[in-house]
Amino acid sequence: MYLYHYYDKRSGPFRSVTAIPMEQGNLILEQMKQERPESMCAKRDSDYIIKRQDCENILRREFIAKGGIIEIESPYYMVVEHSPWLSTWYERGDFLKIPIEDFDVRKLSFTYGDSMPTFSPLVNDGKEYRKQVYTYEEILGIIKKYGLPQNWNDDGSQGPERYIEAHVWTNEPIASYIGI
Repeated sequence: MYLYHYYDKRSGPFRSVTAIPMEQGNLILEQMKQERPESMCAKRDSDYIIKRQDCENILRREFIAKGGIIEIESPYYMVVEHSPWLSTWYERGDFLKIPIEDFDVRKLSFTYGDSMPTFSPLVNDGKEYRKQVYTYEEILGIIKKYGLPQNWNDDGSQGPERYIEAHVWTNEPIASYIGI
């Protein structure tokens, strides 16, 4: 298994607006809307950072309740295997592909689909993987049961789940990719 991280070459990998002060994050989002109007990130609403932070609070709380280990406040976001849809998000897109063996899986959580719609009050279809945070072992069972969303729903026609989101709650091995 590989975890992928998609990003714009101009910004570099593993940049997060929730890992910096909100005012600075909002300035970056506005700058992206001006400089990169065709990117998916430019389409985010003005409350995006607040919504993302609320979602991260849920992820953190639920992962800790399952015994997960958290070393950083705001996770790095990746996806399980290649997502054709995510690969189109950035005007000058690129990606990193890291084998799961490079991670301490006790510091990884997962959602079946993007965490924002997974925990959205607007998505209430009763699917068992809604409003759930999974450990590595648990997500393997969900993958066995449902497969990878990008293989059956890359166009989003069957719901919001288009990939499995991975949350990296540590700087390792990310630090070696971003020089920290």
